[in-house]
Amino acid sequence: MARYCYIPVINQSERDMKSLILASTALFLVACSAEPGTEKWCAEKEDQPKSEWSASDAGTYAKNCVIDGMEVGSDKWCKKLSEKPKGDWTADEAASYAKHCVL
Repeated sequence: MARYCYIPVINQSERDMKSLILASTALFLVACSAEPGTEKWCAEKEDQPKSEWSASDAGTYAKNCVIDGMEVGSDKWCKKLSEKPKGDWTADEAASYAKHCVL
């Protein structure tokens, strides 16, 4: 007597739907987090135990949150960055400048 194993077959539309749901969930989670260095991000970090910070978090906090008004997107931050030669900007600085200071 022959044995047959049932292997469930997922059709293309089911795979596409699962991929769409997964991508949407990931985008939603990323969109909810504050951009590092912004006023919202600084406030979130102040509430978080420092033992949970990464080295990158500590550096970003020191650079943008310690001195009032230097959060990413603040008037002082935009002015300071506009005075820096554009060739010396990082990709993140350019994106943040366009997002917060131009638009």
